[in-house]
Order: sequence, then structure tokens, then C-alpha cells
Amino acid sequence: MKNIKQIISFIALSIALGCSTENDLIDLDALGAPDGISALTTVTQDNTGKVTFLPRGEGVTQYTIYFGDGTETPAYVSPGGTVDHLYKEGVYNARIIGTTINGKSTEVTQKVEVTFKAPENLVVTIENDLAVSKKVTVKATATYALFYEVYFGEPGVTEPVVANNGESVSYTYQNTGDYTIRVVSKSAAIKTTEFTKVFTVTAVNKPFTSAPTPPNRQTSDVISIYSSKYADVSGTNYFPDWGQAGQGSGWTEFDLNGYKMLNYIKLSYQGIALADGKTIDVSGMDYLHMDVWTADLEKIETSLISKTNGEKPVVKNLTANQWTSIDIPITAFTSQGLTVADIFQLKFVGTPWAGGSVFIDNIYFYKTPTALIEMPIDFESTVLTYKWNGFGAADFGAIPASVVTNPDKTGNNLSNKVVKIEKPAGAQVWAGASLDLDSKVNFANGTKVKVNVWSPKVGATILFKMEVSTSPKDGNGNPTVFVEVQGTTTVANSWQVMTFDLTSSASFNTANAYDRVILFPDFNVAGTGTTYYFDDIKQSN
Repeated sequence: MKNIKQIISFIALSIALGCSTENDLIDLDALGAPDGISALTTVTQDNTGKVTFLPRGEGVTQYTIYFGDGTETPAYVSPGGTVDHLYKEGVYNARIIGTTINGKSTEVTQKVEVTFKAPENLVVTIENDLAVSKKVTVKATATYALFYEVYFGEPGVTEPVVANNGESVSYTYQNTGDYTIRVVSKSAAIKTTEFTKVFTVTAVNKPFTSAPTPPNRQTSDVISIYSSKYADVSGTNYFPDWGQAGQGSGWTEFDLNGYKMLNYIKLSYQGIALADGKTIDVSGMDYLHMDVWTADLEKIETSLISKTNGEKPVVKNLTANQWTSIDIPITAFTSQGLTVADIFQLKFVGTPWAGGSVFIDNIYFYKTPTALIEMPIDFESTVLTYKWNGFGAADFGAIPASVVTNPDKTGNNLSNKVVKIEKPAGAQVWAGASLDLDSKVNFANGTKVKVNVWSPKVGATILFKMEVSTSPKDGNGNPTVFVEVQGTTTVANSWQVMTFDLTSSASFNTANAYDRVILFPDFNVAGTGTTYYFDDIKQSN
């Protein structure tokens, strides 16, 4: 009997998913339990107590509903179906169970209030969505109510949107403007309670999140015009205007909770000019990158302007209300005959002309790197720049940290270059230094990290840490996704290989994109003027 049920379920799933080849096998055991189980409950306004259940959920092949009023036999409902039930006046806890094809289930309990009193104390909130243009969210709550209907007032739309009492419902309009929104709150009583308001629907006209964080790059691989990640070309004028105020166009530097970006308003053509007499040679770069956000522009035209032979444009489509990351090959300009060895201006033109605004961040030229700072790290490369950033001095500034010649080429470390981290007198107990990687750590190469350490004493605690540099920051500005492991030195004035097992930390997750390595010498001890050396940071199993 069990096998017959599985075959029937498989046939049902095949119909739902469409035909597949014999190689497209479905692993039923891998399917998870259903999500988002609930039911829209409505009741007729005739004092009969007739409630209609419309169960909802994801991954469900059948719903089971126990009505909570003593009725022993449950109702079985297919996805998209409804079931009616007569209640006496009262408050009931209905159980709604969603079951998948492989028998996994999720159960929720939902209150069903049936009363023959009209809803009272109706409270309605109406809000414009902060992220999506012309999207409005309504929430209505009333005593004795079971559900409510919302008539959003858009011409030609007569059917209401229905929601359970106290839940939110959203609607996206075709156009901005003033609309009469009517909310009808209903119980099992014949009488209903209404709320009406003229509401102004608006478009989102500024970003609510910052642009994507650029990857780590070597200094030689990038020429930055405007970004917080890289060093920008000095003396750049981001708002030369070029007489566009007469077109109604304007500009500002927009600050989003500390993240700054360029904002060109009613973009006709605006742009960027390097300092007088300055040019940049981007012939060795592969791409021009920028991140663009708009609510109302369809396209942006970007031109590089050469002192030798003028300008050439490239047009890119934009997606409204989200960041569009644009990478334009330099060949898109040179193929038009432009000389890119003496670029001194960039120009932006909007479509429609002077009809919308853009926010632009992370404007830089870059090339595919010839080498990367990535695990394993041995500091021997002659083309890479290992920029260690020290922190935790007595005044909370930077402690000295740099790549130097190996001062003790003996024992198990005969390499030429190592990193030197000094812990001056009075340095903080958490003083250390960090190195940004150019690619995230691949844990297929191992979840243990070995580090060759030279310590001036036995018993020094060495803290090894990795961070996801782009993760949300804590109150001190530090990434909140990280892993830390400690070890203790057992020899003095000599090299020793220390192993840090990342899996020993509960916070470790191989799915995290760790891209920063941090070393803390003599952790939890204030600085006494000592020096530590590190080398050969590599993974192992």
C-alpha cells in the first residue's frame, strides 16, 4: 500500500513539474518540509458562522485542517482549494498541516474568531514601500474581525485584496498619485466596519542600500576614479556641471548612513573631470566598472573623453530600484577609434534626457590580475604587494607590520621574506595586523591553517582570525562574520609551525567567503616592545 501511495505521489509531482527524461531523477528524500503554512479565513456576513479556509504554503501536496471546535474528522484540501466549516460563536484554534510528496509535514495553529458583532476599534496603517516604487502596504486590525478587504482605488481594478485580520497586504500601482483606499473589516456579523483614506502613492527615488563592495585588488591592477575601496586619482572634480544647471540638472554627493555616492539629478549630461592638465592611461586596463542606481532612467550613456581625439560613448540598460553593476570592456571604446592613453574626462548622459536621476558609486578601471594574494601565502612574490595593516597601538593607532627579509633563516624556515609584526610597549592586548586576500579561501584545500611563527618567548598566545570583510559591521566597525582559533608557542627565538583547526570554532562555516587574515601576537597581553615574525600561511587537512 505504501508503494502505491508513493507511485501516485510521484505521478502527481511529475504532472506538477512537467515531463522529464529518464535521467532527470527526483530525490524525494532530499525534499524539505513545507514552508509558510497558513490559511486565509473568511466568513459570510449572515450570522451563520460559515468560515471558508484557503490554505497556503510552499512545497505542499496536501493540506489537513482540524477545525478546533471538537469536530473529529479533519478536512483534506488540495493546493489552491478551499473548504467551508460552520462554527458557533466563539474563538477556536484551528490546526493546519501541510504535507509534501515525501511525507514531511509542517503544522501551524491559527486562531479563528467567530462573532456576530460587527468589528470594532478598527486601526489601519498605510505605507509606501521603501524599496519598491509605487508599492503600498496596508495592515488592518479590529476587535471581533476575522478578515478584511482592501479596495486600492486604482481605475479599472474592482476586486479587493483580502487578508486575515492583523496581517499585512501589499499592492503595486501603475502610476504615482493620490488614490482613495477603502478598507472593509468583517466578522460573521451582517454589519461591517469601514475605513477610507486618500493616500499619496510615491516612487522610490533614492537607494536604501549601498552599492556592492568591490573585490580586493592589487594597486597595479586598478585605477580608481571614485570609490571607498581603492585610492582615487587625486584632484578629481566630480561635479564640473558643464552648464547643465540650465537644463534643470543638478548634482550632490549623497550620504547613505556613512556610505557616500555621486548623485546626478535630472541627468542630461554630467560627468567627471580630472585635475587641470592631468590624464590617465587606461590602455593597460581591461574594463571600466561602475555601480548605478536609478528609479526612473532607462539607460545610461558613458563616454570616455581623450585629449587626443575626443569622446566615444557606450550605452547600458538600467534596472529600476536596484543597483546595476556595469563592466564596460575598454575595447568597446578603442574599437570606435578612441585613444585611451590620455583620458581626462568621463561623461554620463541619461535616457530619457533630463528625465531622471542616478546614483553612481565604485567608478574604476581594472584589469585581470596576473597574480593574487590568496592561500597559501609565502610572501615571496615579486609582483604582489602584501599590505599588512597594523592596529592596536597604545593610542589605538597602527602598530608596525610589514614584509621584511627573514632575520633567522634557520631550522624549518629558509625562505627569504616573512611578515614582521611589532608589539610596542603599551600596545593594546588585542594588537595585531590584517591582510586582505584577493580571493576567498577555498576550504576544499583544508580546514586547518598552518603558520610558521617566530616568537621571542615560550607561552605566547597566537590568535589566528579570518573575516568576511563585506559582512555587516559591529559597533566598532569590525565585520561580524569571522572565525578565531588560538595556539600557544612552545619555543623561543626559533621558528615553529603552529596549526589552527578552524573546525574547533563553533562560528566556522565553510560557506562563508572569508577574505581577510589577521594575526594577533601575544594575545591578551599588553605590548612590551617585542617583535614577532610569521610566514607560510597555508591550509591542510
